[in-house]
Amino acid sequence: MKKTPQHTQKDFSEILQQIQQSRQKVFTHINTALMDLYWHIGQLISQKVSSQAWGKKVVTDLAQYIAQQDPELKGFSDKNLWRMKQFFETYQADEKLSPLVRALPWTHNTIIFSRCKSVEEREYYLRLCIKEGYSSRALERQISAAHFERTMLGNQKLSAVLRELHPSITNTLKDNYVLEFLGLPMQHDESHLQQALIHNMKQFILELGKDFIFVGEEYRLQVGNQDFYIDLLFFHRGLSALVAFELKIGKFSPEHLGQLNFYLEALDRDVKKLHENPSIGILLCRDKDEEVVEYALSRNLSPTMVAQYELQLPDKKLIQARLHELSENGYMESNE
Repeated sequence: MKKTPQHTQKDFSEILQQIQQSRQKVFTHINTALMDLYWHIGQLISQKVSSQAWGKKVVTDLAQYIAQQDPELKGFSDKNLWRMKQFFETYQADEKLSPLVRALPWTHNTIIFSRCKSVEEREYYLRLCIKEGYSSRALERQISAAHFERTMLGNQKLSAVLRELHPSITNTLKDNYVLEFLGLPMQHDESHLQQALIHNMKQFILELGKDFIFVGEEYRLQVGNQDFYIDLLFFHRGLSALVAFELKIGKFSPEHLGQLNFYLEALDRDVKKLHENPSIGILLCRDKDEEVVEYALSRNLSPTMVAQYELQLPDKKLIQARLHELSENGYMESNE
């Protein structure tokens, strides 16, 4: 194939970008129209059933009628018609969420309203899908991995220093990271953990959030005549800050913070750009004692967080119980 001149390639790129943007606009328009249609069908069925004018057989008859009259129409089985009714009834009284559901495909909506039990959880996943652009498979995984509950718990573990230096940090970090995709055995060392994360960086970013940009592994810092190495270094676009991850395969120990704080000081002095915010440190360990963590962080003036990692999907009921306990004690925040 003949090589295209550079100036022509720029023209080609602009045309391709216009095509892609127009295609996205068409998709958005069609999807919004579909969600409006499903909403109105669900509303009609809901009203008919509530007034006892329709029963289950009538909805089944409707599905058969649509299939007979227009065989090319797909997605109007009796099962899906009942989902449309549930769709309408779930969001009819919530003016804040109804615009959000129209921004997502039907499959994503059915996953969220069928699996999420509270208004707060539904709102969280609706906003998360719009922000992160999840596929339906990725959405299923995040719900199974208790993404909402872990993030809400993470919000409670943010130190005063982190909140002061990064006012928009809410919903950014988690108290617990689920790394089942690594396929690591329960017994492993830090180098195996680090290499597994690097080899599965796409899935790790999915777990962290797409605003995290990977900078490098074993990131070298030179202080005096000595070299030091950060396990994993990221940049967070939303916070405009470097984020250093230190990996520990054992239980959290207070002395780990000294090493991490040293790295953050070096980053802020020698690596951080003038327009960027102070660097953040995350100590990712296999296990931790919450009381020890609380003591260790109580007088710590560095923007750090101690998080735990798991190698299998968590027990959602246990996490929900912890979240419910925090809610009852009045510690829960809005996820706005």
